[in-house]
This record gives sequence, C-alpha cells and structure tokens, in this order.
Amino acid sequence: MNNTQIHFRTCNLCEAMCGLEITYKNTEIIAIKGDKKDPLSRGHICPKATALEDLYHDKDRLKTPIKRTEKGWIDISWEEAFDEVATQIKNIQKKYGKNAVGSYRGNPTVHNIGLMLFGAPFMQSVGSNQKYTATSVDQLPHHFASLMMFGHYLMFPIPDIDRTDFMLIMGANPAASNGSIMTAPDFSKRLKAIQNRGGKVVVVDPRFTETSKIATTHHFIKPGKDALLLLAMLNVIFDENLADAKHLKNHINGWNTVKEIVSNYPPEKVATSTGMTSENIKNLARQFATAKTAVCYGRMGLSTQEFGGLCQWLVNVLNIVTGNLDTEGGALFTKPAIDVVEMSRRTGKIGSFNKRQSRVHGLPEFTGEFPVSTLADEILTPGKDQIKAMITVAGNPVLSTPNGKHLEKALDSLEFMVAIDIYLNETTKYANIILPTTTGLETAVYDLIFHQFAIRNTAKYAEALFEKDSNQRHDWEILEALTSRLSGKENPANLEQTLDYMLQFSAYKESELSVATLKKQPHGIDFGALKPQLPERLFTKDKKIELAHPLFIKDLDRLNKTSSDKNTDTYPFSLIGRRHLRSNNSWMHNSKRLIKGKERCTLLINAEDAHQLKLKNNEKVSVISNVGSVILPVEITEQMMPKVVSIPHGWGHHRKGIKLEIAQQNAGVSINDLTDSNRLDTLTGNADFSGTRVKIERLN
Repeated sequence: MNNTQIHFRTCNLCEAMCGLEITYKNTEIIAIKGDKKDPLSRGHICPKATALEDLYHDKDRLKTPIKRTEKGWIDISWEEAFDEVATQIKNIQKKYGKNAVGSYRGNPTVHNIGLMLFGAPFMQSVGSNQKYTATSVDQLPHHFASLMMFGHYLMFPIPDIDRTDFMLIMGANPAASNGSIMTAPDFSKRLKAIQNRGGKVVVVDPRFTETSKIATTHHFIKPGKDALLLLAMLNVIFDENLADAKHLKNHINGWNTVKEIVSNYPPEKVATSTGMTSENIKNLARQFATAKTAVCYGRMGLSTQEFGGLCQWLVNVLNIVTGNLDTEGGALFTKPAIDVVEMSRRTGKIGSFNKRQSRVHGLPEFTGEFPVSTLADEILTPGKDQIKAMITVAGNPVLSTPNGKHLEKALDSLEFMVAIDIYLNETTKYANIILPTTTGLETAVYDLIFHQFAIRNTAKYAEALFEKDSNQRHDWEILEALTSRLSGKENPANLEQTLDYMLQFSAYKESELSVATLKKQPHGIDFGALKPQLPERLFTKDKKIELAHPLFIKDLDRLNKTSSDKNTDTYPFSLIGRRHLRSNNSWMHNSKRLIKGKERCTLLINAEDAHQLKLKNNEKVSVISNVGSVILPVEITEQMMPKVVSIPHGWGHHRKGIKLEIAQQNAGVSINDLTDSNRLDTLTGNADFSGTRVKIERLN
C-alpha cells in the first residue's frame, strides 16, 4: 500500500520564496520539487531547497538545550535552561545596568515567522539599547535611503522586472541570489524574458558574474566607485534634458538642488576613478533615460562600501528623475497581505536615526540598532554600559561581520552568553547555554518580510510538515518562555493567533484573509502585479519625496575628498565578496549535497594579475590585509577586473570547538578575517568591506 502524501510550502532558505511540492511517507522525504501552481515561483526551485531534507535529518543539529562546563558540553532540561538564562540576565543587569546585555540577531531571523513575531517582545523584556543585527553588514543603506526620502525605513522600491524594458544591475548578482531586497524566484528566466521582448539588461560590477552571463552588456567598475558613476549618469541626463519625473513632478522636493549638484560630475571627470570610459557612461545614461521603461537595482556591492548610503540614494534618484519610480516597468512599492509598512501608521514605528550614539565610537543608532562593526569594542572597552553578556539569535557574526577574530576575543571575555541556534558553530561555541529551535520542515511558514519585498503581491502560509519531538521547542515558544520569565507577563497568543490578528488589517478585505483561508490555498493567493501608490503611500510629512535630503548632500563632501584609491602601494588589490547559488552565508555548509563538487572557496584573480605574480591555477597563496591573513587556492579567470580579487563569504569552518562535521571537511576561509571593523560608511554606519585592500603572496 502506497501511503505517500504531498505537502506544499515555501522554501525559507533564502529570499526567493520558492514554492515547494514535497512528496513524503511518514518522516521520509521521497522528493522535493518546485510547485508549478505557486503564482510567484511558477515551479522554480534552486538546489538549496533539497537541503531542507538534510537540515531535518542532520545529526549535528541540536534539538535540546546544552550547557558549557569545564568538562565540556552537557544536556540540560528546558526548564533548567530557561531559568538559568533568565537568572543570569537579571543578575548581570542588576550588577551592571540594563545595557550590560547585548543582543545580535542574524539573517535567518527574517526568514522565520516565529522569530519575527515574538522577537520584539523578547527584546523589550531584556530592555537593553545594546541591540545589533546583520542589517548593518548587509542592507542598512537601503533602509537609510528609504527613511530619508520616503519617510519609512521599509519603503523599498522593488524592480518591476516582469514589465521593464531596460534593467541596470549594479553590484548585485541576482542570478545567484534570486533577488535580494527583490524577491524574484527564477530570476534568470525573468531576465531572459526582458531580452526576449526586445529589452536590454546591463550589469555594472567588478566581476563578470553569473548575472553578467545572461545580460546584454557588462561593464567593469572599480570597487567603491559606483556613486561617482551614478552622479555622472545623472549629469548627462540633466545636461541633455532627459530628466522627467512624470506623474511625480509635483510631489518632489529638491529637484533643482540635485540638478545643480550633478553638474559637478561630468563623465570625463569620473572616468579614470570608475574605470569606465566617459563614452560608455554617456551611452548608458542615454539608454536608461530613453528606454520606454527602465529600472536601476543596486545591492550588496553598493551597500557594503564606503559610500553605501550615497549609492542607494542615487539609485533612487536615477529612477525618480527618469520617471521610473512608481511606474509599471520601473520601481514600485508592494502591497502585501500583511503590510508591515501600512500597519506602522497605527504604531508610529517608521524608523529613526541618530537618536543616540554608541558608547565607544559614537556611531549613530538606526531604528533602535547600533552598527554591528562596533560590537566587539562595546564588549572589550571598560566603562558604564559595557556589554557583559550577549544574546545571539540565529546568527554567526564571527563569520559574517568584519574582523571576526576580534569579535572572537570579545565573545570569549563575556561573563555570560546564550545562543538561540540549531548548531554548535563558530559563534555559539562561546555561549554558556545554547537553546536550539525547531527548523525547516518542523516549522510553519509565512514570509512576513519577503512578501514586503516581492516583485508580485502574493500570500502563502503552510503548517509544519513534520511534528516536532515532544522534547523540542519552536522558536516562538523559546522566546515566549524567556519573555515571561524576564517581564513577568504571559503572552496568551500563539503563532497562528498572532498572524490572524495581523491579517485583520489586510487591504484585501474581499478575500476575508485569515490563517484558515490561507490553509485552504496551499499554493498561495495571487493579488496581482505591483501598482503605483504614490503619493498616498509616502510617510513624509508633506507627502513629497525628499530628493535632496541634507544628509546626502553633506556626505558628497566626503566622496569628493576620498575619490582616489588608497593604500595601493602596500595593498595593491581590492577584495570583494561573492555568493554561490548553493549557499547563503554560512547556513547550508553542513549539507553534503550542497557542499560536494569542486572547491568553491577560492581566490578569483584576473589572468593578467596572476601572470605578473607568477601564480598557477589551484596554487595556494596568502592573502593579507591590515587586520589579518588567510591561505586559500587561486582560481585564475578573465571574469575579474584587473587588480580586483574575490573570496566568497560565509566560510571559515576550520575553527576548533564546533560541531559541523561536513562543513569542517570543506572549511574554506573567512573573508571576515581580512575585513576591518573600523571601516564604515560613516553616513549610515554600515560595514565597508567591498573593496578591502589586500596583498597576495606566494607560499614558496
């Protein structure tokens, strides 16, 4: 008798929200395929989805609490773990003050509805202002630009790639990521569709990426020079009378200010600095401005650099002055079923900047968080509000934040640390107690954040495929237990009840949305393509876009003073990161099927540079920066711009004391053993590690 069943859900291993069709029998996975009826992903999945089975069966995955002792790690009960964590936090705060307890939340947090909905009450119960997340090593400049221009830190314009005629992609590789702050499953096919309907795709990047291979045209650019290119393009657009904001022209402040500013950046002035010819810059500007519809999209390479804030501002400016914001085929705002942005009109939580500064380096807070680059120094530097205890949630900052070795030293000095995580990894090994959550197929799925960033308005909910063991706890149950012990207040609502409450405020009243109605639609509900919503959706006081916010204008002085390359004699190469389709930071490196194949943690280097250094393919070299060095094999290629090299992020599993058997067999090196935590985009506080200066030395 065949007792196989089929379960539909959304993959939560990256931002793409691919629909899955899982065939299973009891707790055995028979097959994981793309759900062809999912209105967003349309049957597409990438190799990561199959790793959900690996995560579920991974023998290294923790399922019950463990405690670090002098004799090693031991198992403890949930009640003992909860009580000890709460007691330790209370004692440290009683002794040193509320802000002596710091917290770090990693990227997986936003991929998990339990952590999203129950994380805020938990943080409130801790009561500390020493809060850090992966935002400031990832996308803080996006949030900053949105807050300053549109009045809300989550007001992200999303590329309407299914209807655009011209797409300019800068510092992004969505063919590998399937979109990042642009949830776009099967991105490569969507990109080809632009060309099939007569449109063009242009990539500007120091590396000829997987996306570049699909694109119409690729231009190399020196790392960190994107703001100069965007300013020069705007110069051409205004100089040749190609600027037209169309329906937004009466809803913009600062038009003439921008026009005057960009007059100082003719293409001839920036050509040498950017590495692009003035003629190519002019042609790119004209093509963008004269296309029927166009959209510019900039991501990691633009955000994680010295001028990340300026870059994301100028991307928005380019879309606006060419009439491509709030326009079909341009950049549009979403209207998801649970609209976090719209709900904040009731709560007033639209974002904040510089209400207070970090204790050690005086860095500005953003929406309640400090830049994570200062975390290690906040732990190591004595004084009032020094961090004495840490809470980490689904994060591995030793590998994902600048100067990981410096952070290791800091974590090792703490009086207490608790980690809410499924692995004993490079960061959690410093914890006194690890509280493991259920994961993947054991959890319910609703993507609260990525519906907010998707290229189409859809909604989808799925219950857990497999029941958790009786001795396991869901993430929201862990957070609820700790919150009640710290605050003395019980939360009577569970996960589905909380979702039901939020769905009451949905704009799609005709669908009578609830968790129950979503369960009846296992493939998801399609509410259609993105639509124009301005000026009504703006959160600025006068309902106008701030095109020339004073903070951006002031930061141009810094750009003008530092536009030339630095440290080229001592460190002649610029180092950039990269991402592989089969991994997402360090999350999936313990899955054999995703790790197998040729070594992927290599140093990509241009063939000409390799020849000058007398390097051979696969030869191991030492890569050295001002903060550290790593040794890894060389991969010689024509796909790198001269004097630019690349190491993928998320690796470095060679450290002792972790329990990741498969990952340690393919350890690689951490790019963040080379990056400098003192290098920041001083406007936003985001880490600056795209373009770290390094030198390369042969080992023999």
